[in-house]
Amino acid sequence: MESYRINANYAKALFMLAGETGHYDEVAEDMRLVSRVCGENRVLNTVFNNPTILEVKKRAIVADLFGEKVCRESLAFLNFVVKKNRSVNLRGIADAYLEMYRESKNVILSKLTTAFEVDESVKQEVSKLVSTHTGKTVELETKVDQSIIGGLMVEFNNTMYDSRISAKIAKLRREFNKNYYESKL
Repeated sequence: MESYRINANYAKALFMLAGETGHYDEVAEDMRLVSRVCGENRVLNTVFNNPTILEVKKRAIVADLFGEKVCRESLAFLNFVVKKNRSVNLRGIADAYLEMYRESKNVILSKLTTAFEVDESVKQEVSKLVSTHTGKTVELETKVDQSIIGGLMVEFNNTMYDSRISAKIAKLRREFNKNYYESKL
């Protein structure tokens, strides 16, 4: 709970800074990058979580990773977060900013999971259906997961539409495991 508040407060400060400078979109792209890098790199998270590593070294890491790739406001904010010993919260702050950004733009994040890569027409159709259902513009993230065998899964707004073959097989397996036969002996 405490971490959520910290993330939300820092994200709100960044959102206000982006509003003052008029760089909402650039900062949003920067926060997507920060979220992705922090999510994919366990070593980076370990370094940020380690209190024995000095702030100067953490700021140097931030400058090396993001210095040339993010706008001036984002880099200054990232350095501020590190200075306040909140570098472990960078991904959460980035995600909270993106949530605020989407809310301000009336955009909803939707995740599409399929067994194989789908073409643009399928992505557009899913986006259209989610948009019709929610009344918002859709930002669609796609993921390929071969373990679902076939079908698809769409998640948005704490709602999940599940038509995976693997889920249907699991349901059948549970049904077959029930023993409806009672011996008359």
